[in-house]
Amino acid sequence: MNWQQHIIEDENILVGKPTIKGTRLSVEFLVGLLAQGWSEAQILENYPRLQKEHLQAMFLYVQDCFRDGLMYKRTNVD
Repeated sequence: MNWQQHIIEDENILVGKPTIKGTRLSVEFLVGLLAQGWSEAQILENYPRLQKEHLQAMFLYVQDCFRDGLMYKRTNVD
């Protein structure tokens, strides 16, 4: 799967945050739901425009961000 077919970054949508194409749902928001304990089924039920492929694309996007060094553990600066 090519995540670029499902995730876009448009400055006119949520100030350019990566979002699911055709929605105003950001990757950050969806990852946050999963972090809060939501299941994929709950997300798909509550956001009917989403499909399982969108969530798979989101995971691939996050994986690429880690691979490219765009995500890292921040250290506290005192």
